[in-house]
Amino acid sequence: MSNNSLSDINYSLLDLAVITEGDSVVDAISKSRDLAQYVEELGYTRFWMAEHHNMENIASSATSVLLGHMAEATDNLRIGSGGVMLPNHSPLVIAEQFGTLATIYGDRIDLGLGRAPGTDQTTAQAIRPDRMRQVQQFPKNVQKLQQYLSAENSSASVRAIPGEGTEIPIWILGSSTDSAHLAAALGLPYVFASHFSPQQLHAALQVYREKFEPSDQLDKPYVMPCINVIIANTDEQAEYLSTSLKQMFMAVVTGERNPMPPPVDDINTVWNLRTKMTVQQMLKYTFVGSKETVEKQLSDFIEKTEADEIMTATYIYDHDQRLKSHKLFSEIMRNQ
Repeated sequence: MSNNSLSDINYSLLDLAVITEGDSVVDAISKSRDLAQYVEELGYTRFWMAEHHNMENIASSATSVLLGHMAEATDNLRIGSGGVMLPNHSPLVIAEQFGTLATIYGDRIDLGLGRAPGTDQTTAQAIRPDRMRQVQQFPKNVQKLQQYLSAENSSASVRAIPGEGTEIPIWILGSSTDSAHLAAALGLPYVFASHFSPQQLHAALQVYREKFEPSDQLDKPYVMPCINVIIANTDEQAEYLSTSLKQMFMAVVTGERNPMPPPVDDINTVWNLRTKMTVQQMLKYTFVGSKETVEKQLSDFIEKTEADEIMTATYIYDHDQRLKSHKLFSEIMRNQ
């Protein structure tokens, strides 16, 4: 359990290699690499990237490839998936991919696993026609993946080479009590997607903690909720910068997944009331403001969730402003 003090818990970062309006895919990947190097110096624990497909505003579809690019650019930062959507893949192939990363970069690779498609249903069908059956197999496939990564698998007829014996830490990602039950049953750390699906956060954390069974990887529950954070010099500037994030989520609601647009002076000129209400519900755990404002919001959130670690997603159109927001966040967490 967390002792609810900001300076005593780790802080990490989720990145999607977001493509902003006017930038290329190359620009997005280059900025993600720059961000990874920057936050390593700021004391961040992890830099995770998420698998998404068929989206003009996200370049992290080949997640394991990009993670190698980030690991190569850093020295001590933990690099991982937040997450790999396991029903899209063979557990053996993921064991080989991440086992290769761990073989090259050592003990700083994390493997976060989710069961959502990470895309629309048509694309999900193109990725894997039997995907729905694989969703039902998700718990068994997590265990199969663990087996491939274990040293004990050396006598099996099917082996992950590289991968075998790397014992890469596995995390369960989710946004419902279903994922909480699985993480608890397997004794794995749990990441909740409260940055876009906040409704079941507290119920899921309660289930996870009550049902947790110790494992070889973890002896007690470990919770890392993800939140959106945008920090600037003033509340007003942060609110202005946050309009890009709101437009990005508005595009998710409307199905128009264009590159992330620049901020606007008045977001109410862009969305209607129904879209506004939907986006605001999705962004319930989005902390926007000056350092002082966000620190109060964050302290309250950590007290209520008893988070062991916090993961942040920061979507800002201007790369320099994004770097600055991450710097200010690290100052909050380090009590500077």
